[in-house]
Amino acid sequence: MTDAPAALWNALETLEFPTLGALFAVPGRLDRYCTTLDLPGGPIRFDWSKTHLFPAAEAILARLAEAQGLAEKRRQLIEGEAINNTEGRAAEHTAQRGVGAPASVVEAEALHERMQGLVEAIHEGLFGEVRSLIHIGIGGSALGPALAIDALTRDGARVAVHVVSNIDGCALEAAFRGCDPATTMIAVASKTFTTTETMTNAASALDWLREGGVDDPYGRVVALTASPEKAVEWGVDDTRVLPFSESVGGRYSLWSSIGFPIALAIGFEGFAEFLAGAAAIDHHFIEAPIDSNVVVRAAFADLLYTQAFKCQTRAVFAYDERLALFPDYLQQLEMESNGKRVTADGQPLTRPSAPVTWGGVGTDAQHAVFQLLHQGTHMIPVDFLAIKIPGHDLDPLHHQILLSNCFAQGAALMAGKASDDGARAYPGNRPSATFLAEDLNPATLGALIAFHEHRTFVSAALLGINPFDQFGVELGKAIAKQIDAGDGEGFDPSTEALLAAAGLRG
Repeated sequence: MTDAPAALWNALETLEFPTLGALFAVPGRLDRYCTTLDLPGGPIRFDWSKTHLFPAAEAILARLAEAQGLAEKRRQLIEGEAINNTEGRAAEHTAQRGVGAPASVVEAEALHERMQGLVEAIHEGLFGEVRSLIHIGIGGSALGPALAIDALTRDGARVAVHVVSNIDGCALEAAFRGCDPATTMIAVASKTFTTTETMTNAASALDWLREGGVDDPYGRVVALTASPEKAVEWGVDDTRVLPFSESVGGRYSLWSSIGFPIALAIGFEGFAEFLAGAAAIDHHFIEAPIDSNVVVRAAFADLLYTQAFKCQTRAVFAYDERLALFPDYLQQLEMESNGKRVTADGQPLTRPSAPVTWGGVGTDAQHAVFQLLHQGTHMIPVDFLAIKIPGHDLDPLHHQILLSNCFAQGAALMAGKASDDGARAYPGNRPSATFLAEDLNPATLGALIAFHEHRTFVSAALLGINPFDQFGVELGKAIAKQIDAGDGEGFDPSTEALLAAAGLRG
């Protein structure tokens, strides 16, 4: 008989947790909680030994996984069933990298071939000289491409890509200043091809091309969308429309045609390596037993801290400048996916959902926020991301100092330091996990992103929520449209006063 989830959550919450120091006194801890996977881009070490996971807690979480049907939900995800029940569709991002329902995989491969043809045509000069691409999107249509391009093109790109998401015209003007209209193409990324911010920015980009002497601005536009007919109606020729499936959600879409700017910047062969790295994590997640599954282990630790320790945030620090945008990417992935207050069947969620994800770049963050991590009153689990091979040719001392600081922070958070002077005392027993990759390349980045997608999914499965809808972003957008249309009336006095002060009320 399967245990009731409520009783298991209670068992986890009432469990007595040893300190990290006591846990390390048990032989074999490092072997159990530190795993290295040999992946297409090189090995990645996943070290969860400095967390409060231990066999008794894992046993409860494993029973929770069984009670909440994790194995069945994983099967539904991979086989393309309608796991996104509130919107009545599948979530088939894994099919984009070759792991999923056979028909969906074939469709994804065909759409990738279409994208490859356009990328190679641009590289071969069939569109004239193209030095720059302005990629216009928002949310998942921008954060993923921005992360990948920033991470993988520090040594140069085949085409320079400027990602613009903000409706604030300053963002678009900054991209214009770095480009020449005569050698620039525009990518418009929108699943529905109706997103207000994206389409407004796209119209301004067309004006910029026109004012810059481009006779046929629409001829310089590539559309990335699940609504190809709307892109054609807007003015993009069908040959430059790159569709993707409706079953690919925005924050999971960089593997699809939304990845066009990545492929244009690094070459399609690099994009294929990106997909391969992600697929390797897919296979590990599907095939590895729970007790050695690095994805499940990470989600177990996340739930342990939100549910038993009542931690409200989780921090992520990239000790590599090339991964500076990784915390930003994870904010949307985790908070939009799991920031829910009802279960998948519409019942109130009676326990904490996703923590607030935040972070930054080491070593900068050490001199800004680590004071609170070490001596503040909050317990905040920390993830550290590091790369063994540096991304520069400067004195190796730079990278030595960078990595030594990364590893020192995790050690200090755990060990702490006693002092009779309270201002100089460190409580310790503060958890962290560390990713150490051999190298940063397209396959490694793909693996790291896919790992976090599945980590987020496992947390959702155990909480019983749907991680693939995002209705919480709609209300504010709807009210903004009312205001723009002049229909918004009867707001609270503060909002009415702000509208009047900004000149949006007569």
